[in-house]
Amino acid sequence: MINNFKVLRGDVETAISIMKEVTKWGRSVGLNVWKDEHLTREKLLVGINEDAFYIGKVSADNACCMILQWDDVLFWPKAKENEAGYIHKLCVRREYSGIGLSQKMVEFAIAECRKRNIGYLRLDTGFNKKKLCNLYESLGFKFVEKILLDNRGEFALFEMKIQ
Repeated sequence: MINNFKVLRGDVETAISIMKEVTKWGRSVGLNVWKDEHLTREKLLVGINEDAFYIGKVSADNACCMILQWDDVLFWPKAKENEAGYIHKLCVRREYSGIGLSQKMVEFAIAECRKRNIGYLRLDTGFNKKKLCNLYESLGFKFVEKILLDNRGEFALFEMKIQ
């Protein structure tokens, strides 16, 4: 059970710090993770504003983060306006792994979608990242399709219908 969990919006610098920490750990164990040059304020704020960044806090500690946006023309170009929320860069700091924070952040995103009367929550990951694919399926997402993005590789697209 997670006590004193809350989500705060708009702290881009803290989110980037968490992303970089998780990326550094991922590299240390041989995972194919985001490149540092993609984890900058300038790159991450293209097409979205600071309100899309969310920090999950356990008590006073910044434990996890995500970007939640309301369109995603790169991965879901055929989506209609207000059809889905899109999670990107969901990260949990290692000291908080395994306690359900990914689930908590997804639950928060579902609640935000419901406030906007949006019927789907979507995300993507590398097609060959089986642990992440399994995690997303365990959180209730369904695999939709595999896509190939020029110069970026193969990606698995997932979505969850919000009841």
